[in-house]
Amino acid sequence: MAELVFFSGTMDCGKSTLALQMHHNHAARGRDGVLFTRHDRAGTATISSRLGLTKQAHEVDDATDFWHEVIARRTHGRPVDYLIGDEAQFYTAAQVEQLARVVDELGVDVYAFGISTDFRARLFPGAQRFVELADRVDVLQVRALCWCGARATHNARVVGGRMVVEGAQVVVGDVGGADGTAEAADEVQYEVLCRRHHMRRMTAATARAAAPSPQTLTAALLGAEAVEV
Repeated sequence: MAELVFFSGTMDCGKSTLALQMHHNHAARGRDGVLFTRHDRAGTATISSRLGLTKQAHEVDDATDFWHEVIARRTHGRPVDYLIGDEAQFYTAAQVEQLARVVDELGVDVYAFGISTDFRARLFPGAQRFVELADRVDVLQVRALCWCGARATHNARVVGGRMVVEGAQVVVGDVGGADGTAEAADEVQYEVLCRRHHMRRMTAATARAAAPSPQTLTAALLGAEAVEV
């Protein structure tokens, strides 16, 4: 039985890597598949992993009809055994329904990879429809970590080093550096946070700025020692 599976996780947890690995495994067994993506950080019609893996894919836009995509290929002699869709949170709800129909009526396996919630901790429409319709929703086991070391569960949008909670739902960016900051004042990047720090709007940069300096800590320790003497 074909199935519709949604693999979900935060940014930086290996979704694209797994998508490419799954494609390799199926293709190595002689299965015919088609790769799709939308708004990949590396550019149009590309699936890219932060480990450096990249592969060409078909770019999805609002006009893409997955039912017609499969029918057209089969009409020209391709079997199309499976579809892999990366950045699936950006698909429309109607496109998710098309994918469910492809599974049920054409027997094509569909493996979709995406994040569930946006920078405001609200479900993307596409991700919500996957949760509602998928045969399985698998949470990726590779844990992204918040700057505090706890498991990261939320995606924060960072502009000029500060977390923002307003703006368009879809703005393409990438996970920032080790300190989670964006260099330019208007540069958009993303940082993964635990729920506690997402709700407090505390990124790595703001936490570092709020922490006492080494000089302050040293002075406090010296003062404590003087009191004890």
